Amino acid sequence: MTPATPHPLTVSSATPEEWALVRDWAAAEGWNPGLADIPAFFAQDPDGFFLGRVDGEPVSAISVVNYDDSYSFLGFYLVRPELRGLGYGLATWQTALAHAGGRAVGLDGVPDQQDNYRRSGFALAHRTARYVGEVPAPDRPVAGLVAAEDVDRAALAAYDGLCHHADRPRFLDTWLSTPGHRALARVIDGRLTGFGVVRPAEGEARVGPLFADTPADAAALLDGLAAAAREFGADRIAVDMPEANPAAARLAQERGLEPTFETARMYTGPVRPVARERVFGVTTLELG
Repeated sequence: MTPATPHPLTVSSATPEEWALVRDWAAAEGWNPGLADIPAFFAQDPDGFFLGRVDGEPVSAISVVNYDDSYSFLGFYLVRPELRGLGYGLATWQTALAHAGGRAVGLDGVPDQQDNYRRSGFALAHRTARYVGEVPAPDRPVAGLVAAEDVDRAALAAYDGLCHHADRPRFLDTWLSTPGHRALARVIDGRLTGFGVVRPAEGEARVGPLFADTPADAAALLDGLAAAAREFGADRIAVDMPEANPAAARLAQERGLEPTFETARMYTGPVRPVARERVFGVTTLELG
């Protein structure tokens, strides 16, 4: 049953144009999504984005994006700061979560919401830390790096599927080709050993995903992506690294990146296993 709120709340699907406002709300919270993420988000599930409105004005938001018949991801859970504590968030949550149906749902929860998520049936899997800083330019060309567009897309999608809880070709196609995104792959002796993407955000560039066979592959990709970020004017990068892969934090420290905040990856039920040792950076905190 939807809880009572001071003024009637209407929750309905949002358009990509409307979601630009939510991206600004997220940036104000310090989450700093990429400047051009929205087309790829909506490519995966255009019906998975919800706004709560009072008298036609947006006051709350959430996304519940379905990947396949068994997995969904929740993000962008936001209420305008001056209207928090009035029940708008919970009402929006309950309406939007129905979009997941019987799927297991994942999320990356900020610390002050994790107890609420537990009460809603989410269990902690691991923590993720955001590392931020300036990666020094490599003193020589990085071996094996190629533009992702020069790699067979099916091979990239298969590699992505090893590192994510569901196949997501619609998302990946758009994510790799969005204007402003730079996607690199590492190919050694004709074999794909990892790939990553860097994209502009407010005041820095965001890296994600960063998937690689080995720490050496991840280091090569991170160096290449940092160099690509400098090409569009960003000296600092940020990458969300899961503690489930300890080599990720070691790489961040080797490159002089500093942890800034953490989230908790949580799930409502069993999810398809991933190759955790290959996940050096998650794609986004908003869509997993």
